[in-house]
Amino acid sequence: MARLPKLAVFDLDYTLWPFWVDTHVDPPFHKNSDGTVRDRRGQSIQLYPEVPEVLERLRGLGVPIAAASRTGEVEGANQLLELFDLVRYFVHREIYPGSKVTHFERLQRKTGVPFSQMIFFDDEKRNIVDVSKLGTKWCYLHSCPAWNEPSNPNSRIRCIHKGPSWTLRSSHLRHRTERKSGGHFQVHL
Repeated sequence: MARLPKLAVFDLDYTLWPFWVDTHVDPPFHKNSDGTVRDRRGQSIQLYPEVPEVLERLRGLGVPIAAASRTGEVEGANQLLELFDLVRYFVHREIYPGSKVTHFERLQRKTGVPFSQMIFFDDEKRNIVDVSKLGTKWCYLHSCPAWNEPSNPNSRIRCIHKGPSWTLRSSHLRHRTERKSGGHFQVHL
């Protein structure tokens, strides 16, 4: 069994939801009586479908969760976390413009968790490059066209690559590690 991280850190834009909160949607946001979240123009806004399940699984495993986002739309990002009922998962939120290194340094000071015992989920390689220099484990999220899955926010499968040989499929949430053909591992939380 793989050792669990002491802190899981998630980016927001294109990691929890399929848009940039500062450019693709118009705050303020609200929740309709039917439970749908909408922006100022009435556009429906959704999370990636697997997000609540992944966050719930991590919480169930006792892994604390934090947010690290460099968005300029701080109020809108926090509002979406509240409207989607995700704030209950995040023990810390570092949401402001700037380098993710600053976000992680603050998280390290607040939690006392060494960088080497954190895992970081993000869709932007530049952030991963910056944070990996701290010694943080990282996971690069993207859709999986090689698996003939649509590259869209409704896809039930998004793969997460850690380095050249690790893949996590969030659609199968178990806690084990198995060897796959071709030298790849599949990690199930």
